[in-house]
Amino acid sequence: MDYRKLGKTDLDVAPLAFGGNVFGWTLDETAAFRLLDEMVDVGLNFIDTADVYSSWVPGNQGGESETILGRWFKKGGKRKHIVLATKVGSEMAPDQKGLSKAYIRKAIEASLRRLQTDYIDLYQAHLDDPATPLEETLSAFDQLVREGKVRAIGASNYSAARLSEALAVSKENALVGYATIQPLYNLYDRADFEADLAPTCEEKGIVAISYFSLASGFLSGKYRSAADLVGHARGGMVGKYLDPRGLRILSALDEVANALGSTPATVALGWLMKRPAVAVPIASATSSAQLKALIAATELRLSQAEMDYLTEASA
Repeated sequence: MDYRKLGKTDLDVAPLAFGGNVFGWTLDETAAFRLLDEMVDVGLNFIDTADVYSSWVPGNQGGESETILGRWFKKGGKRKHIVLATKVGSEMAPDQKGLSKAYIRKAIEASLRRLQTDYIDLYQAHLDDPATPLEETLSAFDQLVREGKVRAIGASNYSAARLSEALAVSKENALVGYATIQPLYNLYDRADFEADLAPTCEEKGIVAISYFSLASGFLSGKYRSAADLVGHARGGMVGKYLDPRGLRILSALDEVANALGSTPATVALGWLMKRPAVAVPIASATSSAQLKALIAATELRLSQAEMDYLTEASA
């Protein structure tokens, strides 16, 4: 596995992060344990989750993903092999949300209990919180780093302007700064990231960890018509991609994948891994076969011609 430093941090990560949003949603604990073991066996070591996962599932309250991971850590003793990223700030309850210092202090203790660990490698602000001064948020993160409960911090869903402002506040107040940004970015969803965030990342030395890297599964080629959406957990999230541009992207992925003896999902992730400012894409799997497609992306070497072809097809 080709490990690399995650931006300016001292975290060595595989070129792909496993998305923990499926734990407690489309993967129960037994299936999650199996895939996590398979993931570690092939050298993947980066897992991204959040305290709020998977609260959208009927009967869940949030914390399910972290709880499953914590039980896996306890059962297999593999915490030391994992670079663990989680997030804070999304609404867990009406009085449990945001990025105030008091809430961050409360939320991390809850996450640490669920995860059955005493530190988090990358702690991320899940959503911007305009109601809380950036200095307050960053001071809270800074204290957690000093206490050894967090190794590095990142932001998610920040605009380029807000990210720049946060970095300036950190510098002015000698506080730990965001090392990563987690944006929506994939072959279909390109415009927002490429217009502002990517240039800002390159200028400031921040690296991106892209989420929805396969556009909720659309770029795997699994969904090609409205009929394909029926009965699937992600069906409601994928319908927006079934337009002429989306189908054009799938056609280009098919062509490149067929030429390489690969799959659309593998090629789509391979494209992301070579994009400027992207350090690691996040992708999830719910079966061994899907996991193999993710792993194959870490070994795929797209030519510049293939990169250009996909970039033009998805313009």
